[in-house]
Amino acid sequence: MPAPNAIAPDKLTRIVALTGSPRIVDLRDAPSEVIPGTTFPAHREPARWDIPAGSSVVIVDEKDDGSAVATAAILRSDGVAAEALEGGFAAWLEGGWPTVSLAHLPPRHDDGRTWWVTRARPKVDRIACPWLIRRFVDPDARFLFVAPTEVLTVAAQQQAEPFDIADERVFWSHRGERCTFDVMVEAFGLENHEPLVRLAAIVRGADTDRLDVVPEAAGLLAISLGLSRIHSDDHAQLEAGMAIYDALYRWCRDAQGEKHNWTSHQPARAKVPA
Repeated sequence: MPAPNAIAPDKLTRIVALTGSPRIVDLRDAPSEVIPGTTFPAHREPARWDIPAGSSVVIVDEKDDGSAVATAAILRSDGVAAEALEGGFAAWLEGGWPTVSLAHLPPRHDDGRTWWVTRARPKVDRIACPWLIRRFVDPDARFLFVAPTEVLTVAAQQQAEPFDIADERVFWSHRGERCTFDVMVEAFGLENHEPLVRLAAIVRGADTDRLDVVPEAAGLLAISLGLSRIHSDDHAQLEAGMAIYDALYRWCRDAQGEKHNWTSHQPARAKVPA
């Protein structure tokens, strides 16, 4: 029988990185890899975390040593729907579920968030990359959009990580035929997560004018260009784009086998007796 107020790794893996998934809080000190979508507490005392009542939270420790159970219990006393991960992060690793490498994660600001900066008027890569970061790396990440000539200046002044600009000093940028999204998938240790590999091919094709890479690339390009014309505000466009990439990721994960035409959802006709 599963422990009360606990969630098994195989159940959590079905809902991580999806819209509406629970907030994952890791109690470990300076881990090198984490579960996708992990956040870290601003204080040691969970009663000071200021998580709204009714929120869903999963607490992770190293080996189910009791700290996650106690933390979840404290949060539940404040009306938070908190569960501990059964077996801790060690059980997640043992199950072979996806993890995110933090080796290339930029330093966090005092607000606990990573800050990123890129060129204004995003189209494909500059929406896809923030989606990847918010769903897999830092759900609270802040994104700044500025004129191309101002990206590096703002990066230095605000300690924001520059991405997707053509400058050899910038780590997060195109490399050969690969776009910035490809680079992020690899650098964050997600290159073996098949749904993201499929999504990366779509993004690469749309972002590099290689619509022959996969058929879906042409559709993503059309939607991305349409969004850029609907929204004059880059942040509004990013929020609209998040839903597009949520849908694409879900299709890449478990909907590729489903077909749709005029008859695909019609009930089978009963055979008429001879």
